[in-house]
Amino acid sequence: MKFGVLGFGNMGGAIVKGAAAKGVLKKEDVLVYDPKEPALKAAEDFGLKTVGSVKDLAAASDIVLLAVKPQQYVQTLAEAEDALDGKAILSIVAGTSIERLQNATKGTPRILRIMPNTPALVFEGAFALCQENDLKEEEKEFATKLFTSIGIVEWVKEYDIDAICGLSGGGPAYAAMFIEALSDGGVKEGLTRDVATKFAIQTVLGTAKLLLETGMHPGQLKDMVTSPAGTTIEGVEAMEAGAFRFSVIDAVVQATERSREL
Repeated sequence: MKFGVLGFGNMGGAIVKGAAAKGVLKKEDVLVYDPKEPALKAAEDFGLKTVGSVKDLAAASDIVLLAVKPQQYVQTLAEAEDALDGKAILSIVAGTSIERLQNATKGTPRILRIMPNTPALVFEGAFALCQENDLKEEEKEFATKLFTSIGIVEWVKEYDIDAICGLSGGGPAYAAMFIEALSDGGVKEGLTRDVATKFAIQTVLGTAKLLLETGMHPGQLKDMVTSPAGTTIEGVEAMEAGAFRFSVIDAVVQATERSREL
């Protein structure tokens, strides 16, 4: 099976590199096309074969990962002409529905829409795969293995993709803001910036890992750390006074609504 990659940017590159490292993809089975010379060179430096056009890649591939920017997908699919007819497309194009992809593609490819997030760049992504698709069973199994190699996978309804976008798509930004705020608090109390940031990052990373590996409810972990009349409950009260949880919930809601508008 030949796996074609249209767009070898950060996300497309991360998916291929992670899958190759886990043995899901063999480098000799991967073809890459990107209009940018640095991206093609990066693919070649990784040991992948590159081709000269979208149509060449589509014609030579069985499954194609569409990893271009939203403003580029119409032109990219047009350049494929009818070479994607009967092929499977795995699309990580943000904010682009299956219907739009179908309308932009000549012929009748099978399409699976995926919502990734940026931690995939360090092989810790979260991928929502649309239940509404017409891929063959073996193609679905391959897609599951491909994205599981660099993160977690959940099959969801396409309608829920907007909520996934608001939560895990924007989540890295929210988490980064929280880490930055933790660091600011440490600096305000006299820590150097590098020490404060290092401890903030490790605290968030360790907490997430603890929750994942134990299956503990977040509220349970909060209660474990919050001793009676202790220091943490003072911090919790301050966060509640600042509407911390409301603000986070509202961020997800507002981002979801904007995704639906787009």
